[in-house]
Amino acid sequence: MFEINKREFGAFVAQLRKEQGLTQKELGEKLFLSDKAVSKWETGVSIPDTALLVPLAQILGVTVTELLLCQRMQAETELDSAQVEDVVKAALAYPEESRAWQSRSWWPAVYLACALAGGALTMWGYGRQMLSDTALTAYVLGLVFGAYFCFFVKNRLPGYYDQNACGFYHDGPFRMNVPGVRFTNANWPYMVRVGRIWSCCVMVLASVMELLGDWCMGPVWASIRLYVWLAALLGGLFGPMYILGKRHE
Repeated sequence: MFEINKREFGAFVAQLRKEQGLTQKELGEKLFLSDKAVSKWETGVSIPDTALLVPLAQILGVTVTELLLCQRMQAETELDSAQVEDVVKAALAYPEESRAWQSRSWWPAVYLACALAGGALTMWGYGRQMLSDTALTAYVLGLVFGAYFCFFVKNRLPGYYDQNACGFYHDGPFRMNVPGVRFTNANWPYMVRVGRIWSCCVMVLASVMELLGDWCMGPVWASIRLYVWLAALLGGLFGPMYILGKRHE
């Protein structure tokens, strides 16, 4: 049975990294990890999570098979099916990740209800020129972020987030960075909940906030609108995420 030798793997990664002219910090940045994570690989303390194998191999200029075997393979070298299966089993011995839509939750229904209610109110006010472009933009932001947090977000983070001090979350095109917060599976459910609540509230309350501001403050609202929106949108999302993220790291 094939097993990945951590020390050989680390030495091979270090060799390839140096051939590419990269420091540990530069390699870590390309993978959105700290240099400490790369150092752990190269010293044989740990190996990367399977989700990192493909991008790591691409950066180091080898195939995933070569990376796992800890050696470059000649063009004429072929592995038989049993060898390939052993390599794959060694690499994929991890629990399958799941997305929000695959679990039983009320959030998709809440999202759809808020999207419909907020959309109707926003279109009604915008069509009568009672709302600014800022309110419409806020609704769209809530719509996009809410779709991710309520349907597509991962229920659990890959294991390397718990093993390394990761201050940056990435999932395909989605990127999130909360300065000073380390993403782990301990605080992830709380941060996801903040994203869901924030998105649904923004969709429904964007037009309400705009109408109330204009009604209560009149011309003054036009001069402070942008600052109020920035505080509400950014502070309302990243403020609670920072507090809960730090508390439950």
